[in-house]
Amino acid sequence: MHNLFFKRIGIQRLNPKVHRRLSLRSSALLFSARRFANAFLCVLSILLLFLPLPAWAAQTQPERTPLTLELLQERLHTPTLREGNLTVDLQKMVIDLRPENASFRDVFYQLLRKELGAKPLGLDLSYALILGDFVGSDLGLRTPLYSQAMSGDKPRGVYAPIFTATEQEELERLRFVCLQSLTMSTMGYAYALSNSKDCRSLLGTQPILSSEIAVFRGALTLVQTRFNGEVKFPNTFFLQSVDVQGATFLQPTNWTETRFGRSVSFTSANFRQQSNFQGSIFFEKANFKQTKFQEFANFQGSIFEKTANFNQVTFKQLAKFNSVQWQGNADFSDVRFANQVQFTKANFNQFLLLTEATFEQTVSFRETEFNQLVNLQGANILNQADFSDAMFAPEACLSVPGLTFNSNQAKILGNPGEIGKMFCIPTLQGNQNVLRNLGQNFRQQQQVSDANELEYTKQRLRLIEFVHRLTATNINSATVANLINLGFSATQAEAIAQRRLIKAFRNSSELLSLADIDLEKYTQLSDRLIVGEALSIGEWLLQAWSWLALSVLLLLSGYGTNFWLVFGVGGLAIAYFGLLFWLVDRYRRLHPVPIIPTSYETISILVSFSVLEFFSLLAIFRNAEQPWLTLGCLLIIIVPLPMALLIRLYQQGRYHDLMDVSYFTEDGTFRQLRLLIGRLPVIPRNQTFRERYMPLLCDRHWNWLNYYDFSLNNLLKLGFNDIRLRDEHLPGIISALAWYQWSLGVIYITLVLWTLSRTIPGLNLLIYLK
Repeated sequence: MHNLFFKRIGIQRLNPKVHRRLSLRSSALLFSARRFANAFLCVLSILLLFLPLPAWAAQTQPERTPLTLELLQERLHTPTLREGNLTVDLQKMVIDLRPENASFRDVFYQLLRKELGAKPLGLDLSYALILGDFVGSDLGLRTPLYSQAMSGDKPRGVYAPIFTATEQEELERLRFVCLQSLTMSTMGYAYALSNSKDCRSLLGTQPILSSEIAVFRGALTLVQTRFNGEVKFPNTFFLQSVDVQGATFLQPTNWTETRFGRSVSFTSANFRQQSNFQGSIFFEKANFKQTKFQEFANFQGSIFEKTANFNQVTFKQLAKFNSVQWQGNADFSDVRFANQVQFTKANFNQFLLLTEATFEQTVSFRETEFNQLVNLQGANILNQADFSDAMFAPEACLSVPGLTFNSNQAKILGNPGEIGKMFCIPTLQGNQNVLRNLGQNFRQQQQVSDANELEYTKQRLRLIEFVHRLTATNINSATVANLINLGFSATQAEAIAQRRLIKAFRNSSELLSLADIDLEKYTQLSDRLIVGEALSIGEWLLQAWSWLALSVLLLLSGYGTNFWLVFGVGGLAIAYFGLLFWLVDRYRRLHPVPIIPTSYETISILVSFSVLEFFSLLAIFRNAEQPWLTLGCLLIIIVPLPMALLIRLYQQGRYHDLMDVSYFTEDGTFRQLRLLIGRLPVIPRNQTFRERYMPLLCDRHWNWLNYYDFSLNNLLKLGFNDIRLRDEHLPGIISALAWYQWSLGVIYITLVLWTLSRTIPGLNLLIYLK
């Protein structure tokens, strides 16, 4: 082969050695070339995989036609019919409005303004490329709006006669919204509206000429339109829909004081520079889904009459929604706020949805009014959320299940004593970390009452779990008959029994995997089902005891978070036992020799008892979440056993020595306010103590105070005198009554100290006792 090659190029045949050497060299060169080619192809393939495709390859750009005056006139004279409306079709055009093309630009605005103003024609600029600044307000009909005129008893605006009756009604809506905004000026919602030109003119009482506005009578379509220059629609009224889906704005846009009479869609639009919607009004649904605001977005003073959809929007710079009025739902789900966002002095009349939203910088809701639920489920607060001076309607709250919030890096601010009550969480499962972080957040800010409110919420949810665990039906152990009684059909109950023979249920949602059980039946019975191992009798009793103890703590002290509730409970018990002790000591018998109190003493004790009970009940009803349940729980503790002992005492009568001497004695060595933690209710059996403790004097007008003092000693371990029961000739029932109150006092003083440690900053005596 090599010889043939050499012959063809005119070289004689080489000797064998030279020929073999050249063959080896040529083979080596060929092999090296192949290796180089293979390596080059591999590198090129990797680069093609990892390098982004160019714009022209990633997305096919439409073929655009340069717009000329002749083509413009042709399209104006032959509008197309779309959805029942005539539309000027300028799709896929290159429209040059730069200063160097001033002659075309001036004629462009003049022709369009003339045609669009004469009749309600739509304008379609979809997939067009706009070079230079686009002054959209110059395309509308410039018309003056006069101030109100009287039409009978109803004031109305006077508008240009070119408008149809329907269009005049649309313009009248602007005046109505301006009037409505002034009635809500207490929160400063309408500061931008009250200063706007059209509102000043429409609300004036003198028939002066108002400033002109640009009225766009037809629909405006800007789907996938690209604007290389600024876009200006200030003080424009769109009577029909505006569709700006997928449009790209490379320069700032101006929509200040613009009115959108019909639905508007900015879905997937891209604002590369500042966008200004200050003072705008959206009469119908506003859709900004998946829009990108890469620079400052300004919506201050705007009004959204219907639903506002900002779902999956990205705000890369500051976003201002100050003093915005949201009449419908505001949907900010899955929104990413990369910079600060301000909702100061806004008004949310319906639901505010912030599910899965991410706040990387400060978000401000200062002086904002919430009239419905604020849904923060799954939201991410990475910096600071400020709810200071925010106002919540009775049905409004901050729903925070699944909230991602690290109290060591972020903060939630709010009015002390108020913001903690605004959080609502449906279940404890999956939200314990949320409650812990929120509580830690407020403790770091010394807002103890708010932290305690969250702790109360946590324990209340825990109580609901106890109830569910004790009363719900375990589908892994329930019999077929029990499942049928629960609400399942016989077929469904049999399917459940067959399924758990194969594999036990791990969660109740696995019921939906059975063909016989539909979603409706599952939703109906899911709250009455539980999954897990069956509880033994001992475990069930332990759960029941935990439920009972937690219920008592929540009812009588708000789980150690409400001192005034504890104070009211103690005051009522002290007054009640004081009255009982006075009764058993001063009202002993009627025959043969009456031993009864004087009328003065009876009136004094009853009046004082009524006053103490009144203030105690006032404290309970003002501070307890369920005051009647709290009162019922307390009465169950203090009434049945003492009343049974009292009835038994008067049934059997009293026949013992020292009938004329009081059962109660006081330490006569000194009189002072004492903290009697270790004091027992009965004096020891020792002669020295009998000499030291002297019987109460029953002939003194102030003697009835001693019974309250004894009750105070027993319950609160605090008293003005050391008053105890005597050890001689004392009926056992009276001693049992005193010991019963003393036992309750041990529990009560522990509850008081625990509550004080949780409600007073710095007092950490029992703060870790839970």
